[in-house]
Amino acid sequence: MFNYFRKELEWGGRTLVLETGKMARQADGAVLVRYGDTIVLCTAVGAKTAKPGQDFFPLTVNYQEKAFAAGKIPGGFFKREGRPSENEVLVSRLIDRPIRPLFPEGFRNEVQVIATVLSHDLENDPDIVALVGCSAALTLSGIPFFGPIAAARVGYKDGQYILNPTMQETEESQLDLVVAGTAEGVLMVESEAHELTEEVMLGAVTFGHTNFQPVIQAIIELAEHAAKEPWALTEKSDEEKALAARVDAIARPALTDAYKATVKQERYAKLDAAKKQAIEALAAEGLPTDKARAIFHDLEADIVRNAILDTGMRIDGRDTKTVRPIVAEVGVLPRAHGSALFTRGETQSLCVATLGTGQDEQIIDALEGEYREHFMLHYNFPPYSVGEAGRMGSPGRREIGHGKLAWRAVHPLLPAKEAFPYTLRVVSEITESNGSSSMATVCGTSLSLMDAGVPLKRPVAGIAMGLIKEDRGFAVLSDILGDEDHLGDMDFKVAGTEVGVTSLQMDIKITSITPEIMKIALDQAREGRLHILGEMAKAITGARGDVAATAPRITVITVPKEKIRDVIGTGGKVIREIVELTGCKIDIEDDGTIKIASSEQERTQAAIDRIRGIVAEPEIGAIYNGKVVKTAEFGAFVNFLGSRDGLVHISELSQGRVAKTTDVVKQGDAVKVKVLGFDDRGKVKLSMRVVDQATGADISDQVGAKAGRPDRERGGDRGADQSSAAD
Repeated sequence: MFNYFRKELEWGGRTLVLETGKMARQADGAVLVRYGDTIVLCTAVGAKTAKPGQDFFPLTVNYQEKAFAAGKIPGGFFKREGRPSENEVLVSRLIDRPIRPLFPEGFRNEVQVIATVLSHDLENDPDIVALVGCSAALTLSGIPFFGPIAAARVGYKDGQYILNPTMQETEESQLDLVVAGTAEGVLMVESEAHELTEEVMLGAVTFGHTNFQPVIQAIIELAEHAAKEPWALTEKSDEEKALAARVDAIARPALTDAYKATVKQERYAKLDAAKKQAIEALAAEGLPTDKARAIFHDLEADIVRNAILDTGMRIDGRDTKTVRPIVAEVGVLPRAHGSALFTRGETQSLCVATLGTGQDEQIIDALEGEYREHFMLHYNFPPYSVGEAGRMGSPGRREIGHGKLAWRAVHPLLPAKEAFPYTLRVVSEITESNGSSSMATVCGTSLSLMDAGVPLKRPVAGIAMGLIKEDRGFAVLSDILGDEDHLGDMDFKVAGTEVGVTSLQMDIKITSITPEIMKIALDQAREGRLHILGEMAKAITGARGDVAATAPRITVITVPKEKIRDVIGTGGKVIREIVELTGCKIDIEDDGTIKIASSEQERTQAAIDRIRGIVAEPEIGAIYNGKVVKTAEFGAFVNFLGSRDGLVHISELSQGRVAKTTDVVKQGDAVKVKVLGFDDRGKVKLSMRVVDQATGADISDQVGAKAGRPDRERGGDRGADQSSAAD
């Protein structure tokens, strides 16, 4: 019934298994991949024909995690998986980026790749497994795909690289790097690092590329048994070639002139005019215009790329290494906790930092379990940033991906949560864009956090590198423009400090690049990064000495763990009362750590005093301020230490004989009391008569001398008995 094939190999100390022919047999390609007990089903389906008039390649990659994979039931009202989580979006992008360049130029058929996590062993991250499976599914499908590719995760600890570290090992590693590519070279890199050198980062990329070669070979061997017949590729017709030659003849002079304009708006106006003129000329000659857009792209790429290789000069007049002018400002928003405006050429990011408490942490429900995130970075790209009118909506895949890249760059520099117990949120609003807005976000985030008083270890900056590669040579470009990204061969983003790299992301649009090119790009990026850090230092060099006046101030105290229940109270009654009375935000942790947040020190101190009063133990002989909460025939009950009450026996109310308790005190009176001791039930015995009610001074010696006997003996036993009886 099943035409089943299986390939197995040892990889990184665990068994990797590729299976096909049993599940999802109606897909063009389907592979079940198992690594440890993590299992992912990957499928690939392609439309047999392209939609008429379609001038782009519609590739969709969907990575989805099923809750049953970890033995869980989804939360929420509907109890089923809903919209993709942030992690699912990020992994979908991770798979899309290395496979997209490997489809043939001009291929316009719709292709959908789906990776479904069926089992998660909580040790092996499904992202690498999914990427390998999607590559295998495409290779078996017959869809035109110049693969296969493979991927690996690389860790780094104690000077040694780790192949495919477990999730626990990744948490302890100085590096979390994912590299994907073909047998010939690297196509994609994504990483977070703890200020590692360029040499270590390049070594990690090379290590990963070398160690995933057996996986590529395994996919090839599986394909030899199970691959479907390859689809026939349609070559350009003579008419299409003639049309491209005619467009070249008509449009090249005007497009070449347009790319001499160094200002973006002027350049785009000239480009639009040149294309409009060319289309009108084609129509006048009776030639089709529906394929002109793709021809224009190829023509523009040829003009820009060859100009850079021939002259070493770029669209905006810079050489290959110069970074555009930078202006860094902080404190631009008066009510924000921290703010910065970072401008680099025609790219600008407004970053705003907000400090919150533990109650503001993001709760993330992942397959690995629920956890809390105390640092959030949200990136927004409104259409006005590129001079367009467009639809506004929830963040797309690009926004989520760019925000996470900046998050990875800054995250290693944050202070430990124990040292700076704030929840941090940074919002990056891209107000202008022509070149890497994600790297502008890295710079703006660093500035805004320092402006908010967050003690970063060091400032962090980022730069985007580009590549023009032809048979006759190549050029690495620092701080690329949007056009250079669009028409070039590489988008290589590097972020870090003066000490080392904290994040690296690389996407290649050609089949691969060499280690030599990557080394040049990393070295050139370091020069640019240090220059940018120098410009940022003109605005601020380190964290401000204190948080903003508008920000909450968090005070951390500790109480014995056994006292936590007293602070919280039955059903949370006590802690709610403290919050209502003081206006503070209070977080209580299981280890007895209590964080009190308020922008007013008086309110914080009031909350601290009440908590201390609850957990403190009365000291015999100590004098306290109290309040009468109840009167009885035998005495008065006084609240004197947090929620702690004690009895002032009628004989201890005053120095003279007292006939009636209410002759001396009434409910609500403020009094001063001294702790005499405890009865056999642990109840506190108090005295007012041995305390000067005006000054709070201890006058027990005077009272004892007048009475001619020790003060504590007077009525003590009788008071204890009646206190017990009253309770």
